[in-house]
Amino acid sequence: MNSKLVSLGLLAALGVALPARAENLEHVQRLLANRQCQQCDLHRAGLVFTNLSGVDVSRSDLSLANLNRANLQGANLQGANLQGAVLSYANLGGADLRGADLRGADLREAYLYGANLTGALLDGANLWRAIGLPENLVSVEQLYLWGLAEAQRGNFPDAIQYFNQSLSRQPDFSSAMLARGIARLQLGDEAGAMEDGRQAQQMFLAQGNIPGQQLSERFVTGIEQVLAAEERERRAQRRSNGVGNVVSALGGLASLFLRFLL
Repeated sequence: MNSKLVSLGLLAALGVALPARAENLEHVQRLLANRQCQQCDLHRAGLVFTNLSGVDVSRSDLSLANLNRANLQGANLQGANLQGAVLSYANLGGADLRGADLRGADLREAYLYGANLTGALLDGANLWRAIGLPENLVSVEQLYLWGLAEAQRGNFPDAIQYFNQSLSRQPDFSSAMLARGIARLQLGDEAGAMEDGRQAQQMFLAQGNIPGQQLSERFVTGIEQVLAAEERERRAQRRSNGVGNVVSALGGLASLFLRFLL
């Protein structure tokens, strides 16, 4: 029996953490010097902010590598193992990622225009706010959830963009329609908010979603009541207060959005 294997097994059974494999400095240096390193061991390589435009690292192991803000424009990453790699804010424009394993990779706000992702594995990858993301890589529901996340951060213009993308692909997405209306209200677009609210109300009704229909009706009614009060008061400052009053009247509507996806 192999004593080394037995020892490793005992350590694992006792819950003793084994040291993580360090980056292969020889292969990292080869990449930086030659701009190519096919089938190399670049596991856990620290390449933050590195200019790697046009490099060839096809079929290399880049799992858990830190490529945050790296320039990988036009790079050949075909068949590369990028599981768990950090590629946030990286420039992957025109990169060849065919067959690359990007499962669990962090691609937040990465630039992906022109990247070839044919056959790439993206299960569990974080693609939030990635730029130039091919439409087929993100579901309508995911776009909607990103819209909600932006709205919760107070970034209503970007939230509306995500809701617009959801609705362009699924015009009867009632939850996205209502969510867009609420975002428009936060930006002072009462007319647009009411229009979205009315459309959402009709969509929910057609879909047999009574709670959604009632919430939409409540939303539209709240806006109408405030606008009527503004007209009566004829005070300019009433308008700025009105937006807050309507949102307050809606209660915890935002927290209910996710239920509509079930």
